[in-house]
Amino acid sequence: MTEQHRADGRPEADETTDQDYDPTASSLKGSVDPAVMEELLSIRSSIDNFDATLVYLLAERFKVTQRVGWLKAKHHLPPADPAREAAQIARLRRLAEDAQLDPAFAEKFLNFIISEVIRHHQAISEDHHARQGDPSGLGSGTFRSDSSGPASDSTEAPADAGSAPGQA
Repeated sequence: MTEQHRADGRPEADETTDQDYDPTASSLKGSVDPAVMEELLSIRSSIDNFDATLVYLLAERFKVTQRVGWLKAKHHLPPADPAREAAQIARLRRLAEDAQLDPAFAEKFLNFIISEVIRHHQAISEDHHARQGDPSGLGSGTFRSDSSGPASDSTEAPADAGSAPGQA
């Protein structure tokens, strides 16, 4: 199968680049009617497309929040913003209700993302302040993290700041 690519060079969401992935894998093969299996695989194909889209959307979101982390580090702002986080959680719960998605699930999902964002903002802050001559990496705050973010001596995020995996 020829792989289709978007204008930005990424593979289409419905095409897999993982050679080991078998979209027809199922422990149900041979135990259900072939017509039912065909319908199940068709529905699962749509789920696979959604999963791929979610991964790309999260990657883009993480790139933007990494820029926020660099801005916060540059201006000695705390990695967490409880008022912003509370507003986002309330907003997401409303959106979830409108979309007929369990608001508790949406809140758990956003809380996980927020915790990752804060963890990465802490790492960016530590790295930034260490490069500014503060060997503790704490700058004017009291932030600690076991991970380290990309390094930069400039006042802006490095050009590759958005490409680090796991940035939320």
